[in-house]
Amino acid sequence: MKKILFFLFLVINLFKIEAQVTPLSKAKPIEGKENLQPAIPNPAQDKIAADMLAALKKKTGKMPNIVWFVIDDMGFGDPGCYGGGASIGAATPNIDRLAKEGLKLTSTYSQPTCTPTRSAILTGRIPYRTGLTRPILAGDKLTKNPWADEISLPTLLSGAGYKTVLSGKWHVGELEGMRPTEIGFDEWLGWYAAEKEITQSFDKRRYPDLVLDTFKLAAYNKLDAGRDLMFGTKGGKIITKKVTTSTDDIAEGDQTLKKYSLEKIKEFAKSGKPFFLEHAFMKVHADNFASKEFEGKSASKYPYKDDVVEVDAIIGELVAELEKDGLLENTFIFITSDNGPQEDSWPDGGYTPFHGGKGTAWEGGTRVPGIAYWKGMIKPGRESAELFDLMDLFNTSLNIAGISNKIPTDRYIDGIDQTSFLLADNGLSNRDRVFTWVEGKFSSIRMFEYKEYFQFTNAETDMMNIDYSYTGQPGLAPWLFNLYIDPKERMPVGHRLNAWTAVMAAEAKGHAATFKKYPPKDIGLGQ
Repeated sequence: MKKILFFLFLVINLFKIEAQVTPLSKAKPIEGKENLQPAIPNPAQDKIAADMLAALKKKTGKMPNIVWFVIDDMGFGDPGCYGGGASIGAATPNIDRLAKEGLKLTSTYSQPTCTPTRSAILTGRIPYRTGLTRPILAGDKLTKNPWADEISLPTLLSGAGYKTVLSGKWHVGELEGMRPTEIGFDEWLGWYAAEKEITQSFDKRRYPDLVLDTFKLAAYNKLDAGRDLMFGTKGGKIITKKVTTSTDDIAEGDQTLKKYSLEKIKEFAKSGKPFFLEHAFMKVHADNFASKEFEGKSASKYPYKDDVVEVDAIIGELVAELEKDGLLENTFIFITSDNGPQEDSWPDGGYTPFHGGKGTAWEGGTRVPGIAYWKGMIKPGRESAELFDLMDLFNTSLNIAGISNKIPTDRYIDGIDQTSFLLADNGLSNRDRVFTWVEGKFSSIRMFEYKEYFQFTNAETDMMNIDYSYTGQPGLAPWLFNLYIDPKERMPVGHRLNAWTAVMAAEAKGHAATFKKYPPKDIGLGQ
């Protein structure tokens, strides 16, 4: 932390910005809420959204339901509505339809990797604050349980009468006290880890040096990485539902999760209670193995593309079930990916038109699909390039549930309530900046059309953002890009062309100051 603050101090002095200068931002601190990320005041659209929610509650007599579809490692350019789809060998008609009938966001930001994103959306907090700065891997020895003093979204929703269910991948801790039903979910069916962490001990074609060497395989298995399908309920034991014995089990994994989510939706409809369902796909994280039903169903015929087609089909089925059960008009749906594509696993990986991929703060690593759909509430055919951070789902979901007053006041919350942005016909984002941390390093700020880097992760060879990468720090000045004229981040405009380098350095200083008052946690993952 001291190194980060020192570096920012140097940046500020380099551009002679005095401490008392007010950053040139549209966002304003919320009165009496110094622990909240400043937001842009939009009172007129806030009233519109509030009136819409009040009218819906009067009509239905119930609080709205919330459904998230979180796809693993899907690239910005994979769905057809973002330029991919059939044109790159994997049609996505269901995702495309929901984008057309809802709001397509083209500047949605995740964290660089999966564990940080999955924790951030459930806490509304930058992972450096919670300590969940990178994926928890087999063999990691945590020094403390990061969830012990966190307040999760499912905990708050459950307390407000919601049924909270996670269907699918967790990857945010499998030790006691860190499991889904121990941090707020009422019920969970899924896997702790990512596909590759499970299948690599079975796949002798891809990993012969591991699978066919009894000593190495035994050593790997001693790490005791969770690889089986698990099931648990709040207050009860988490049990092994099905032992994973082959890659076929994972190939059919998302079909198992689909059946579970379909069952839960039917139960929700019968109970009449509001619900929060996070359907977290195992796919399309490498290593991809096509389900029997979808093998060869993509035009590409590659497993990754077949799995994109499967994910799209499952979203279509689950949304159809919501409609069949009369729940669609009272359900807020959001579709996204937990980070950019893992380019290292090519051709078993997704596509992004931007620079970089998973593991980096570059646009390719953190700019992801974001589709908001709510029949009768979100005007069809909307598209917006204004900023949305996936952490905003925390605050937004609490507002939709009518419990914004439950947002914690004893810690810093980086999410922003974006309800009015999503619901008002011509809604504007309540956010004008996004901060990105790569593990324990403060890496970049996106503000308006500008992106400034204080740290970077570069690939030694094309598309090797994880396996053959290095981190570094810009030299005499931060690197500033104008994403409107250079979306691939190829040529910094810097102080030679744009004074925003200095303005954003001031914003960086303000952001860093929040960590002084609200110190980050170190849970043993390295900072």
